[in-house]
Amino acid sequence: MPIRRVAALLLTTMLAACAHAPASTNATAWSDAGQLVLVTTADWDATTGELRRFERDGTGWREVGDAAPISVGRTGTAWGIGLNDARSDGPVKREGDGKAPAGVFAIGTAFGYAADARTGLDYKGMGFNDWCIDVPESPMYNQIVDRSVAKAPGLDKSSEPMRLDLHANGDQRYRQGFVIEHNAGGTTPRGGSCIFAHLWGSPGQATAGCTAMAPETMQAMLGWLDRTRKPVFVLLPQAQYAVLKHDWNLPEIVR
Repeated sequence: MPIRRVAALLLTTMLAACAHAPASTNATAWSDAGQLVLVTTADWDATTGELRRFERDGTGWREVGDAAPISVGRTGTAWGIGLNDARSDGPVKREGDGKAPAGVFAIGTAFGYAADARTGLDYKGMGFNDWCIDVPESPMYNQIVDRSVAKAPGLDKSSEPMRLDLHANGDQRYRQGFVIEHNAGGTTPRGGSCIFAHLWGSPGQATAGCTAMAPETMQAMLGWLDRTRKPVFVLLPQAQYAVLKHDWNLPEIVR
């Protein structure tokens, strides 16, 4: 076979392979996840959306239970810092912007006002001195600490007590919740901090950047989530979900 024809065939084969290659290899970062919590919103500016739960079923996903309403940040959503590569095809989350982080995130410790809870996640009961540090210049930025024990500059400037009921007239929003591992360890200065799933104050009430829901939705989630199954939390506006669901191996939504 002439050399030119061989080269042409090789080029055609390479181009065909590229055309079918996934646009992103991000999904390998959560390929071992056995549980997935999916939140979708109408667009970047929406403050409400829907939450669905899925379990790994072979190479795909099987939905568990029914979709439930949730609320997100008071100014909508923006790309966060999680398991997926950084993205710029939309707003990017910053400290204090009132946006819930979009992307794929590990699910961390569950927390609440009670000493223990029925959940497969690690759990920590919160006390009067437990605060999430939202002060970017603090070395404990984006960490939950006991301020009566921890010593570091800026801790006293935090505005995020974990016992809202004791610091904010009986507020029950943090009575049950879990950590969404956005900007884990506070590694990105001013990248955003203290992102949780928690109870809402009232149906549809927007948050400062968390995902809020009804008590019965949270109760079902905590009882279902299991840290040994390496669960992940996914939040995406509908347009971004449609574009990324194949490459990120995300579940199909059946309405």
